[in-house]
Amino acid sequence: MRQVLMVLTLLVSMQAYAQGQHGATDKAEPLVWQSGGDVEMFWEAYTASKGGITWGRSDQYPEYSHVKEGDTFLVEVKQGVCLMEFFHSRWRRANDVRRWSEDMNRYGGCPYVFD
Repeated sequence: MRQVLMVLTLLVSMQAYAQGQHGATDKAEPLVWQSGGDVEMFWEAYTASKGGITWGRSDQYPEYSHVKEGDTFLVEVKQGVCLMEFFHSRWRRANDVRRWSEDMNRYGGCPYVFD
């Protein structure tokens, strides 16, 4: 019985520790985009919830050695802009990381950012 209590205590402690390791963005209510809503306003609200856009807006990606996990950037291509998020060591469309809606990958420059 004592061993069962010790194992149970250990599991509860591990769970509490793991929950404490998540950043503030994991604790915030997730933003939900409504189809037909203003995509760029949604991106602004999303980046604001993370402390603001990290690298601004440009047609040139930030220097790779200065970028950190979770950084955000609005890339400009001739077809429009697309919100990018640095995730697992590379730039990805923020929608590919967050999965708000497939419609977002068809918005502005998003279909063309990897051309």
